[in-house]
Amino acid sequence: MMIIGISLLSFLILLALLYLFVFVRPRAKAPTEPRLLCDYAHRGLHGGKIPENSLAAFERACLAGYGIELDVQLSKDGTVMVFHDYTLLRMTGKDKRLSELDSAELQTLCLAGSDQHIPTFSEVLSLVNGRVPLLVELKGESLDSSLCEKVAALLNDYKGVYCIESFNPLLIRKIKKYLPNAYVGQLYTNVCREKQRKSPVHILLTCMAFNFLARPDFIAYDKQDRNSFPVKLSTRFYHAEKFVWTVKSDSELETAHSLHEHPIFENTERNLTS
Repeated sequence: MMIIGISLLSFLILLALLYLFVFVRPRAKAPTEPRLLCDYAHRGLHGGKIPENSLAAFERACLAGYGIELDVQLSKDGTVMVFHDYTLLRMTGKDKRLSELDSAELQTLCLAGSDQHIPTFSEVLSLVNGRVPLLVELKGESLDSSLCEKVAALLNDYKGVYCIESFNPLLIRKIKKYLPNAYVGQLYTNVCREKQRKSPVHILLTCMAFNFLARPDFIAYDKQDRNSFPVKLSTRFYHAEKFVWTVKSDSELETAHSLHEHPIFENTERNLTS
């Protein structure tokens, strides 16, 4: 029994060391373009009659000089579309998944009853044209990484500065194969809390134990998780840059700046006055 106990203790110590020095360790590389370390308008500078992830919201952010955070996913015909939700219902009233419709049909849908349509990523890149930095979130909760190659093909021809993030560490790993010099980040939240379920995968994601696959340069974390152990370990011990979401007031902006975080913001005075 003593031998079994010693063996178990040794295994647990080894597992803890692997977690601390291998599994959770980010690449934590500094960006070659300092402009990427800025404030980002969450889904563009939207508000009032200007809907999120719209060309109008992106133009407004460009005119105000703020970086733009946006979300990309694939339509049924493989076009990279800029849209946050996996379903269309909240923003367009259509009870379908975005991936179930071709890009032509998606572009006929109005965003939140406005005159704005769901844009393609290509449209957004042409509009922004390097005026402000981009923070591109790769959407995807499965093993399918086909989005990465298509996003990379568009970014290879883009002359502006950008960085990339995802909740899915496999997508981060894949995009780095196509864009090895890109500045990439791991999006983080307490997945067990958000999903209200403690599956093995949820626990590992909550522990940020897949950083060894993603090797992120920065961590973009939910503001309520800024003091969690994985965030502190990645950003304080390993010195990964700190991005924080979603900042929703001017006081929260001040807090983020005081903590040397790069905020992804919405619903602030900036949205109302820009």
